[in-house]
Amino acid sequence: MIRTLGLALAGSALVAPAPAADMRTLDLSQFCPSFMEDFRKFRIASRSLEQADWIAHTPWNGDFGDAAFSDPGPDGPFSVDRGVLHITARKGKDGRWRSGLIAAADAQGRGHGVRFGYFEARMQLPPGPGTWPAFWLQTLHNVDDGTPSVEVDAIEYYGHNPKAFQTGKLVWYGHKAVGGNKAIPVPDGALVQGFHTYGISILPEGITYYLDRRAVWQQPLPPELNRPMFPLVNLALGSGYPIDHTPDPSVLLVSYVHVYAWRKDGACQKDRKD
Repeated sequence: MIRTLGLALAGSALVAPAPAADMRTLDLSQFCPSFMEDFRKFRIASRSLEQADWIAHTPWNGDFGDAAFSDPGPDGPFSVDRGVLHITARKGKDGRWRSGLIAAADAQGRGHGVRFGYFEARMQLPPGPGTWPAFWLQTLHNVDDGTPSVEVDAIEYYGHNPKAFQTGKLVWYGHKAVGGNKAIPVPDGALVQGFHTYGISILPEGITYYLDRRAVWQQPLPPELNRPMFPLVNLALGSGYPIDHTPDPSVLLVSYVHVYAWRKDGACQKDRKD
């Protein structure tokens, strides 16, 4: 059974009731570290992971939204301050918005991922209408192999609605996607007022979504999810919503992205590809 848990604000953290019997409680002792990005040695390139851990575009060259995802560089969207990554969306002198995306895989199938494991990012979201930050997963493979890929969204947040965020799952067959999402209610403005963790566990029995390590939703495992998954983080704009009142600049703060491999029979199943 799939059900959503009500959330309440306690101090500066979101809390939820104890998970129902059919919700998996997060137990990190079931996992071991696989890719632990704490942004102390942030290595990002434009499109290849040969000398980096991240690229600044989707591996399939399918950038999206109303702000162009830009390459790293002195005037680029990425900066790190005391171990926190800043992804900044701003309007240039030409009137065009530019922002950033990080993906832990490239088009050749190099990357950081696991098939079964736990994926988590700790982020503070930017306020304001038109902002569209996300933390999500995609299938790690050569993008030219023609096989279906799976997308799992830990969070998609639409700044015009500060009372909820979206989670979901899609299976992509070329340019056609099958699946859906679910809105998770939160106290008004809670996600822009401080850092929270957004997580996904993928295990043989299914996918569980977490907010601050408390389960908020479950979905069955699609048969197409048969290869490692890798993480992406982005600050997009728009998604069909106006950006004429989007704050300039808008900044997504990310203090870490962690990938854990599932322990099976006491050992880590490291099917990651580098």
